[in-house]
Amino acid sequence: MIKQASSFGRNGVQDYVFTRATAVIIVLYVLWIVGFMLFKSDGSFIQWKSFFESNFNKVFTIITLISILIHAWIGLWQVFTDYVKNTLLRAILQFFVVTILLIYVIYGFFILWGA
Repeated sequence: MIKQASSFGRNGVQDYVFTRATAVIIVLYVLWIVGFMLFKSDGSFIQWKSFFESNFNKVFTIITLISILIHAWIGLWQVFTDYVKNTLLRAILQFFVVTILLIYVIYGFFILWGA
């Protein structure tokens, strides 16, 4: 019987697909921001503020933040399972990484949609 090494029933193919899909989203977001900086922005605070007041940019930013969370989690999970052999230490590290990543996304929501 083959036992899956990853949690939640994931497998290597799903990790591969998620990693590549999130990388594409991140690259598209970087190109979007660089394009804005090169062609639309004079660098003023007012232009940046109006750029991020658009619902499209807010949603695109949140999708990118979530993609970064998924991308980072898969990468760090693989590093932890490959190099941290102590199960308790690995669980503690994974808990802290998940906590920090969730705080990043919550903070991103607060910045974009907050008062």
